[in-house]
Order: sequence, then C-alpha cells, then structure tokens
Amino acid sequence: MGARLFRTRAIPLKRRVSVRSRFRPKRVGGPHGVPAQDTRGTVQPRARAVPGTVLCACADWYHEGMCGRTTLKTTRKQLEEAFGAPLPELKPRYNIAPSQDMLAVRAAEGGGREGLFLRWGLIPGWAKEASIGYKMINARSETVFEKPAFRSAVKRRRCLIPADGFYEWKKIGKQKQPVYIHLRDERPFAMAGLWEHWSGPDGPVESCTILTTRPNELLTDVHDRMPVILAPDSHGLWLDHSVVEREALEHLFAPYAAAEMAWHPVSTLVNSPRNQGEELIAPLPPDPQPLAFEFA
Repeated sequence: MGARLFRTRAIPLKRRVSVRSRFRPKRVGGPHGVPAQDTRGTVQPRARAVPGTVLCACADWYHEGMCGRTTLKTTRKQLEEAFGAPLPELKPRYNIAPSQDMLAVRAAEGGGREGLFLRWGLIPGWAKEASIGYKMINARSETVFEKPAFRSAVKRRRCLIPADGFYEWKKIGKQKQPVYIHLRDERPFAMAGLWEHWSGPDGPVESCTILTTRPNELLTDVHDRMPVILAPDSHGLWLDHSVVEREALEHLFAPYAAAEMAWHPVSTLVNSPRNQGEELIAPLPPDPQPLAFEFA
C-alpha cells in the first residue's frame, strides 16, 4: 500500500507567533528589573544583575505585600543622634532592595544599642536554604506572633530599620506608577524589624524583615499595606527583650499618622535596583497643560 499524501497549509508568520505564545508560561510580577514567577513555579529574572547586587522582587511578587524598596540618605551623625547607637560607615542609598544589606539597630549584648548591616529577607534558623529569605522581606503584624518563621524573633530578636523614605507602585489603570513616600519634615524614621541568625554552608548569615500593617488614610489609594513605623518614644519598648507579651506590643502596629507623611510620583528609574542617585526620589514634573488657541 502506497504512502498517503497530506496537503498542508502554511501558517502566516503572525499566526505562528500567536500559536506559540499560547504555550508560553504566564509571567506575573512587579516593575522592570524584578523577578517574575511563571505558572510552573520557577523564578526567572527579567534583567541581568550587576556584580554586587541581586535583582529583587517588589511588593506585588511577595504575598506579604509592601514594603519592597527603601532609601537612607541621612548622614551617619544624624542617624546616631536619632537612634542612640554607634553606626558603621554609611553612604547615601536611594534604592535599597531585598537581598541587599540594610542598616539595623538592635539591643547590644553588653547593654545599650548597636548598629549593623543585616541581609534584607529573613532566614529562619531552621531553614535549609537561604533562598527562603526572598519570601520573607515583610512580616504581617497581625499574624507575626503565630507564623513559625517569625514567632520566636518577635519575642527575642526585634530591631529598628532606619529609613528616610520608601517606594511603592500605585496602580493606575493597567500601569504601575512608582511613588516615593516619606515624612513631611524629611527626618529619618524607624520601621519595626525582626532579625535572625542562620548557620549556612558558607558561614553564618544575619538577616531581617520589616513588619507591615494596614495603610493610613494617605496611603489607602496607593497600596493595601504600609510598614510599621515606630514613633521615637517607642524605640525603647520595641528593643526591650524583657517585653514578650503580644498585648504589650501590638499597639505599636497601628498605622503611622497620615498627617505627618507625604508622597509624590517618581521616575520609573527606581524599577531597577541597579539604579542609584538623587534623581530617583525627584518628583515628576506635572503633566503639561493643553495649549489654548484663539480663533478670530
């Protein structure tokens, strides 16, 4: 029996592309330069990292929500006065991202306070791999006393995370506009943090996470979470390891006063953690007004 011939029809190029795209894994994630997660559960970066940095995920990719980028441009002397602790050498940073080292202040073993750098993304002591820290950049204050990753640290290893601003991405239609959020008087503030010590194959790692809470009136239209910001007179209580009862601490998790905060849109340059500089926090110019014409 002879071979049967089948008539084939060429598929136009445009159609071939659309057919192939149906089988591509769906990517979800934040702005440019952050990892995206496909439907098979693997994480693939959208851009190549430069030496010394790691591409990070913004708040949308992490189930805990915000906060996913911060700034710290205040001078070392001002920070030491504000937080009552000796600090390591600092340089202005305008785009601090998860997996990078960030400044923290905690109670020192011999008394007083100490400043040090911790890796952003908490790695629990029982973790098998450090990669779990990518999912632990934030901790919800409402459940921090119950979650296995945080319940020990919230009683014994609390810290302050100094910052003078943070970023969030405001959804406008199908687009996401980065905004810079700060205190109106531009002074530095402390975010409530937790820290952990993890012994890994390449040596010990000390890491941290930032607590989040519901947004205040100012940020409701920006995001459904905001970092827990501690008033200066609450720093001592948060660092006091003798206080472990939830009832004694949970009042600190209330949203910070909206009247003392402000935000403005900024350039999409902040989308990539590789970018640094004052231009990242500069307000965007207002939209140009339409020209007015007069007809005779």
